[in-house]
Amino acid sequence: MSAPLSFKNAGHSPTLFAAFLYFAFSCCIWVLNGALAPFISEAYNLTPAQKGLMLSIPIMAGALMRFPLGLLSQYIGRKNATLVEMGMIAIAMLYGFFMVKGYDDLLAMGVLLGIAGASFGVALSLGSGWYPPQYKGLAMGLVGAGNVGTAVSVLVAPPLAQAYGWQTVYAIAAAAILLPMIVMIVFAKEPPDVDAHASLREHVACLFEKDGWAFSLIYGVTFGGFIGLTTFLPTYYYDQFGVSKVQAGQLTMLAAFMGAAVRVVGGALSDRLGGVNVLTLVLVVVAISLTGVGLASGSLVLTTLLLIVCFAALGAGNGALFQLVPLRWPAATAVAGSMIGEIGALGGGLVPNLMGLSKQHAGTYLWGFVIFAVLAVAMLGVMRVMQIRWTRTWAEKGGRARRAAVAADAEPTHYQRV
Repeated sequence: MSAPLSFKNAGHSPTLFAAFLYFAFSCCIWVLNGALAPFISEAYNLTPAQKGLMLSIPIMAGALMRFPLGLLSQYIGRKNATLVEMGMIAIAMLYGFFMVKGYDDLLAMGVLLGIAGASFGVALSLGSGWYPPQYKGLAMGLVGAGNVGTAVSVLVAPPLAQAYGWQTVYAIAAAAILLPMIVMIVFAKEPPDVDAHASLREHVACLFEKDGWAFSLIYGVTFGGFIGLTTFLPTYYYDQFGVSKVQAGQLTMLAAFMGAAVRVVGGALSDRLGGVNVLTLVLVVVAISLTGVGLASGSLVLTTLLLIVCFAALGAGNGALFQLVPLRWPAATAVAGSMIGEIGALGGGLVPNLMGLSKQHAGTYLWGFVIFAVLAVAMLGVMRVMQIRWTRTWAEKGGRARRAAVAADAEPTHYQRV
């Protein structure tokens, strides 16, 4: 029997890189209104509730658009689907540059920004599709690290807005999306793991199971918290601490970059320690740190340190949850993961709305942070109850892969569905 291939030689690195770049640029554009929120709020004199709604629409729209894009990719191929989406993103950015004249237009622009948020499932499927089962988790983790695009957005967009005007940033984004399009055209190849088209029933099958809902709700806290807080924090720093618009983006970047970078680490730790064990620690840390952020509203330094800790936990949680998904649905990982990603991402829309309503009606952001911390504790309770059955059926204690499954992955095998 020949020795197993290394990760580098087991798949197609150019496609993996193209998928990462596509996802990174998509994430960057998805949170653009959040990065520009201090400029937009000043231009239109928005109330806290209006800011919350404006920031939540791109997140929810992106979550809802993931299924249509995934369905399209099954019929025209994942590579072609990414090119169609990026073309639509460019058109959406031009709409923002030429057509946004008031608050209602901003809400419409939020829906269009959701096009960029639809990229998750297709990006992970495209990037990992060339890899055998034992390397799919790592490949998906590397593509998923494209979440770093959110950090780039909040770092780069405010200086550009200050120098050229906030609407000009949309035009710059329309031009920038050409880079991942060119890389995708030149370097990416459609993976060979072609399978029959998944029907709507197959796509949503995991949501007819308790495990599917449990995973979706937990992901609503981990990824929903990541994307929701990334979108909201420039507004929070600007309003709460009176820092400049550019500084608000820089401070947000510190936390967002940490969350994106630790995602891969979370997946690797989960392989060793078990996804349930890692998620247990994650949810405890998220609850404590978010409560601390709400109580530390008078200290910029303490708030920033607590947010960095919180984002590190959220990023690790995202990696940990997707270590469990292939164990639970080994023959339909992408289909289940896509639907969990769609439902879970909707949780991100709660964050800006909770914060805006808390500020408008209670005069403080504290209760928005506390409510989301309570949700993290609730999800911890759900997972600890569910894991009793999980470790009796499809996982080892703590959420590690079963030894039989690991041994099977070491053998030459056909690609699983991605």
